[in-house]
Amino acid sequence: MKLPIIRQFYQNQSVENLEKTLEVLESFSEFRGTSEDDLNVVGELITDICGALEVHQNVKNGMSERDALNGFAQKVLGSIDR
Repeated sequence: MKLPIIRQFYQNQSVENLEKTLEVLESFSEFRGTSEDDLNVVGELITDICGALEVHQNVKNGMSERDALNGFAQKVLGSIDR
């Protein structure tokens, strides 16, 4: 997870574009010929796209961009610590 990438996706991509990209990456990750390195990159991108989608939703619900970004980061880091 990289907050600058999530911010970039949030600021420059629509929800629709992010959702379509997410579908493509998920489909790619299910291909049995995908290498471990490819899966690591795709997994990182999926996390960043999901973060941008969550930021879009939180901002739509009235949260500031900064708080939405920080909230997602805390959520991810909190799940890693468990």
